[in-house]
Amino acid sequence: QVHLVESGGGLVQAGGSLRLSCAASGRTVSSYGVGWFRQAPGKEREFVAAFTWGNENTYYGDSVKGRFAISRDNAKNTVYLEMNNLKPEDTAVYYCCAAPPGSPWASGSWGQGTQVTVSS
Repeated sequence: QVHLVESGGGLVQAGGSLRLSCAASGRTVSSYGVGWFRQAPGKEREFVAAFTWGNENTYYGDSVKGRFAISRDNAKNTVYLEMNNLKPEDTAVYYCCAAPPGSPWASGSWGQGTQVTVSS
């Protein structure tokens, strides 16, 4: 079982930046798919960015392309989400998920989330 802890959220003005961290324990996630998702009040959970399992390719949701970057430090068993040029519509709780090879996100391990609030 993988245990995930997100950190780095906070309040930032529009145009600012934040870096979120997702620290994994219990298992090494270097071969897992690891992704970031977010959920704003009253909205469904939305895909933000991910490494898919088995390769180092990265994928981004359309609303964050060119502004967000996902990276990983396998030595620290940690995945990051660098968020630049933040907009009020980026306000949400951000979750990370780690899914074993071949498994869908829904069956992966999820963190407790970290709040990001962007003021206009």
